[in-house]
Amino acid sequence: MNPAPRRTLAIIGAGPKAVAVAAKAAELQGMGVDVPDVVAIERNTVAANWQAVGGWTDGQHRLGTSPEKDVGFPYRSSLVPRRNAELDERMTRHSWQSYLIASAQFAEWVDRGRPAPTHWGWSRYLRWVADRVGMSLITGEVERISVDGQRWALVTGGQTVHADGVMITGPGQAQRSILPHDPRVLSIAQFWQRAARNELIVAERVAVIGGGETAASMLNELFRHRVSTITVISPQVTLFTRGESFFENTLFSDPTDWSSLTMAERRDALARTDRGVFSARVQDALLADDRIRHLRGRVAHAVALEERIRLTLSTNRGGERLETVHGFDLVIDGSGADSMWFLPLFSQDARDLLELGLRRPLTGDALQESIGHDLAVCGVEPKLFLPGLAGLTQGPGFPNLSCLGLLSDRVLGSRYPDAAPDDSIRSTRRSDEHQPVR
Repeated sequence: MNPAPRRTLAIIGAGPKAVAVAAKAAELQGMGVDVPDVVAIERNTVAANWQAVGGWTDGQHRLGTSPEKDVGFPYRSSLVPRRNAELDERMTRHSWQSYLIASAQFAEWVDRGRPAPTHWGWSRYLRWVADRVGMSLITGEVERISVDGQRWALVTGGQTVHADGVMITGPGQAQRSILPHDPRVLSIAQFWQRAARNELIVAERVAVIGGGETAASMLNELFRHRVSTITVISPQVTLFTRGESFFENTLFSDPTDWSSLTMAERRDALARTDRGVFSARVQDALLADDRIRHLRGRVAHAVALEERIRLTLSTNRGGERLETVHGFDLVIDGSGADSMWFLPLFSQDARDLLELGLRRPLTGDALQESIGHDLAVCGVEPKLFLPGLAGLTQGPGFPNLSCLGLLSDRVLGSRYPDAAPDDSIRSTRRSDEHQPVR
């Protein structure tokens, strides 16, 4: 009898989540544990979104999460009975501290008070881990995801990658904006491109759309530019500060009790700690700058008129919808990542498969509410892992950097269906034939 074929997990994006899963899989394979081969598909480079090339930063701003929440955090593995301590010890080889020691930076980092690294510094750490574990990487952009028998088929360039499971990561494209062809409206990518070139913005009235960390990073950058007023536009009643005490942080690193909360309680916790909130560090900077203003509302319409960008804001006040118009010299669309950016990639047969598993139309709410313990969409085979949508059902740490080690446990511990006969699966290159990261 032929041995069962090795399974393949394809990850779209080569950021922290992909690196964490690849590192955990490499250590498990080193322990003789059967886990899928991991291959990442990335259009730029490892950790691109933490560098200027990714369009989400200029690389010079500080990481909002402690770097000690690295690819193995919280180091509480539960995949291998009686050997989990060994697995955690193996993962410490890829920790933030190990990276600093290997690069002769540890003593200086401690002496400086353990500062948060820049985004560029964080990307260097992730690339170091990816290189150490020989993460398989395909350079290219996924153009289509379809179903081929009992596997996914991902088309990228002239190559088709077949996988038993797909994990989708990343915030999507940073190039979108409400008026994409007007130079007075900047997308996230356009803003950071200018920052990376040290081009100062000179304007009287600037608007930043968005109340989350993406917008917060932009405000942090705008402080040094020559602007008279900066208006933050968000649907929240004010600019809330992210909870960063022990009790809030525990929700991210240990979601054991998350499932015992009602959906209303979970949504409330997410609103207070993760979505549409600024870090305490950014809020302190805002308090010291009297140019900052806040406007509550959602942008319903945008038009260029009389040498200004006119934004129509819609708000709900007292049960009535109110619309107001405001003019700005420059608008920066920092409304944040699109958690559903990947949907256009799915072919019709893949969409049909998802709707069949969901038993309802394919929407963002339907996907969020269907994410199971392994961070995959319940009822859908082959496996589709969506950690970016797992906050509501599994805990607020999974969409971000707060529990990468736990994320990798969940994904690699997933149970796959029995393998199909060899003749029902079109052959493809084994992931160990892909070029490792260098």
